[in-house]
Amino acid sequence: MKSLWEQTAELNHFDHLDGDIKTDVLIIGGGMAGLLCAYQLHQAGVPYVLAEAATLCSGVTKNTTAKLTIQHGLIYHKLITRFGVERARGYLAAQEEALGRYRTLCRHLDCDYVEQDSYVYARDNLRNIERELDALHRLGFPGEFASQLPLPFPVAGGVKFPHQAQFHPLKFAVAISQGLHIYEHTMVKELIGRTAITNHGRIHAKHIVVTTHFPFINRHGSYFIKLYQHRSYVLALEHTPDLHGMYVDQTQTGLSFRNYGGMLLVGGGGHRTGKQGGNWRELRQFVKDAYPDATEKHHWAAQDCMSLDNLPYIGPYWSNTSDVYVATGFNKWGMTNSMVAATLLCDLVQDKQNPYAEVFSPVRSIFRPQLAVNALESTINLLTPSTRHCPHLGCALKWNAAEHTWDCPCHGSRFTRDGKLIDNPATKDLKP
Repeated sequence: MKSLWEQTAELNHFDHLDGDIKTDVLIIGGGMAGLLCAYQLHQAGVPYVLAEAATLCSGVTKNTTAKLTIQHGLIYHKLITRFGVERARGYLAAQEEALGRYRTLCRHLDCDYVEQDSYVYARDNLRNIERELDALHRLGFPGEFASQLPLPFPVAGGVKFPHQAQFHPLKFAVAISQGLHIYEHTMVKELIGRTAITNHGRIHAKHIVVTTHFPFINRHGSYFIKLYQHRSYVLALEHTPDLHGMYVDQTQTGLSFRNYGGMLLVGGGGHRTGKQGGNWRELRQFVKDAYPDATEKHHWAAQDCMSLDNLPYIGPYWSNTSDVYVATGFNKWGMTNSMVAATLLCDLVQDKQNPYAEVFSPVRSIFRPQLAVNALESTINLLTPSTRHCPHLGCALKWNAAEHTWDCPCHGSRFTRDGKLIDNPATKDLKP
């Protein structure tokens, strides 16, 4: 089950660490956020290394739908309600800058970068659409109402963001990783102070940046209760129309659409990791009815870390540290948030001021409704009898019949049928 991106790009390969080294900045995790951190530090002339447990972009990044947009669902009304206009405006400005950085970088790279308009649509009730348009007006952004969309079902309307973009994430990764100081197959097993213990030696650093998707250090930051993981599914289809844009449903369980290379990518079927959901079965039934002439070319699944309040956690790993940092909880919008994270964290490790540090600071209230859901899920699964338990924090694993994996409903770790680790926050295989 390889994504379209994996099958159409050949990534650069890097050696593993061999012995002990010292550096100014250690980046742990080679997904898009970690890679962009390495790229920006390299450009700034700051000594750094990136340690990746497997290979570059082999985790979540290879499974993204690769939309480069500042339209993250109907988020701006929610942010104004929860945090006020100024923080919502800061989030919007950070995303605009991130999109601008991609636009500048991609102008000179072979990564299939294409400008597209972006839409969030509602199939019936327009109340949330109207609220979002009002929020955008308050923030000074020219969001537009769209009444007619080329989707295979009727819609009540949507919010249009013009001049957004899409690209091939792995071709982009190939281009910017050239010449960077990266160690693959180098798993950080433990941090002792500012020393990372890996399977091939030790890395001594002044600053440590954790970009492992789900943070792996449990004793600080309470990320095990502040995050959960959500799976969603994608089909890449031939013999389908070009929809000339990127489209997502206003609801988390709806469908998304974008085109690439003569194919239509349809996403949906999502559910909390470890729970039941529609998966590819739901998508295939939809395609059978909506696009009867379509031919399935590829299928894959993505997994995303969801925060308590729609804002990512980017900044100091915990409240009293100034030299360990984190980037996580991108809420399904990992491409622009990875650029936001890289820029912000690269400023912090250089003791530079960043105007968005307070917007994304992980040191904020956790008292949100999702906290109770996460706590209940963990409690239930810690007490559930099972033959398989996650080595992360001991939750009972659930069998995922669609993907033939063992999945953790507490924090989202996943394992093969034979117990090999697929997705973190677990850092080791299941015991036989």
